Amino acid sequence: MEVLYEDNHLIIVNKSCSEIVQGDKTGDTPLSEMLKAWLKEKYNKPGNVFVGVTHRLDRPVSGLVVFAKTSKALARLNDMFRNGEVKKSYWAIVKRAPEKESDELVHYLVRNEKSNKSVAYDREKPGAKRAVLDYKILARGDRYTLLEVDLKTGRHHQIRCQLAKIGSPIKGDLKYGAERSNPDGGISLHARHIEFVHPVSKELVSVTAPVPSDNLWQAFEKMVEGK
Repeated sequence: MEVLYEDNHLIIVNKSCSEIVQGDKTGDTPLSEMLKAWLKEKYNKPGNVFVGVTHRLDRPVSGLVVFAKTSKALARLNDMFRNGEVKKSYWAIVKRAPEKESDELVHYLVRNEKSNKSVAYDREKPGAKRAVLDYKILARGDRYTLLEVDLKTGRHHQIRCQLAKIGSPIKGDLKYGAERSNPDGGISLHARHIEFVHPVSKELVSVTAPVPSDNLWQAFEKMVEGK
């Protein structure tokens, strides 16, 4: 966990693929609890420290997560995420490049609670939720392609599911059709950039998360920055 932004109301961290945002059945310590301990020590705070979860990021995904340090910020941020007022872009590494350089993908996702997996359909189905994202190819390597993905809706496993549907599963994502896992157990999906109007100060907050430290991510980042 790396803190990238902090003020009186918010704290934004760059999470690794092994960390969980909220407690789950594994019993592993979630980021929200790690942050409480970190803030308590940093500011030598007596009593309980408030850290509110504003949105989630799947455990195997790395990148930006926004937490609230006050209940006022939490309520406002929850509304902003729900109303699409927070702009989020992701980087994804895929083995098979999509046919088009850029496109808008619209699918209808049905979530299976038992398998913790979503299935994408081209047409509406009972119980399905409409999922929309834009992608563009940012860089090409010898074996892999880097995509930038802008989420228009926030559905369960949306990016993973929609990219798999067009034949471009994310590297390391066995659940959605990747051939093999990544050495770190994560998948090559990174919450790269987030931008929104601060819920209290009303100033623009714009944060970019450095990519994970493995060689492929580092090489792609250099290619994009060198353009």
